[in-house]
Amino acid sequence: MPPAPSNCPSDPASTALEHALAVASRGLAVIPLSRTKLPAVRSPHRAEQRRSRCRGECGRIGHGVHDATTEPDAIRALFAAAPWATGYGIACGRPPHHLVGLDLDVKNDVDGIAALEQIAAAHDFVTPATVTVTTPSGGQHLWLRGPVDVRVPNSVGRLAPGIDVRGSGGYLVGPGSITTRGQYLLASGGPRGEIAAVPESLLQLLAPPPPPPSKRPGGLPVAGRQAVGLVDFVLSSTPGGKDGTGRNDRLFWAACRAYETGGPDTDGVVAALIAAAVHIGLPEAEARATVASAARSVA
Repeated sequence: MPPAPSNCPSDPASTALEHALAVASRGLAVIPLSRTKLPAVRSPHRAEQRRSRCRGECGRIGHGVHDATTEPDAIRALFAAAPWATGYGIACGRPPHHLVGLDLDVKNDVDGIAALEQIAAAHDFVTPATVTVTTPSGGQHLWLRGPVDVRVPNSVGRLAPGIDVRGSGGYLVGPGSITTRGQYLLASGGPRGEIAAVPESLLQLLAPPPPPPSKRPGGLPVAGRQAVGLVDFVLSSTPGGKDGTGRNDRLFWAACRAYETGGPDTDGVVAALIAAAVHIGLPEAEARATVASAARSVA
């Protein structure tokens, strides 16, 4: 893991790069972050009129977590392209560690740390000692090693209020990063190198089976290449739009395409899109409001 960060680094950008390179040497892919915890390298598609779905296929940098790498020269190039970066993100779900991050928030009346303890007691597992990062708000990031053959999705508050999950397509703010709220630090007294495996009981909660297919009028399952593609597009969303498109944005776009296509299956496709949005953590009322907005826009 990275060296213990200084409480008052003289050069935040150099410090962030140093920590990012140290973490990458352990097989964890990284990207530079700005003080707002968003990817620091600007998108090469930002001036395009239509939203781009490029994830780096264009060969340029600026695709958020899709830029994450363990190659030292590539990491230095990313930081050189964003000299304002004061932190770094660690991509989750990638080999060899298949990192799963538990973001335990502690603020106001929410206590994610206590909530995880209650979940562990209810489902008969022990939260393992693992790499732990303290956040500026007093919360924690727990690093866990996921299995090779299970895709853990990102979620916000689905497990419990105050617990966000960073899985495939997501990232964690790395220790040593400086943000607008303060610095992320390795927890003192905890493991600094060994990432513990996700307990099996917890894994069942983090990666539940996919929801059953939505039904068309008449009880037939939603089918068709376009419908499947739209649902997959929503399911691949990441919280907060860290991949360039947020969950609401993707749901709105997919619903617009469904309404534009029309046909007798539209209601079934829209229901499947709402189910997909709820599955990745979007509140149902919010998902339905987004779909209704898409319907009005197309009309």
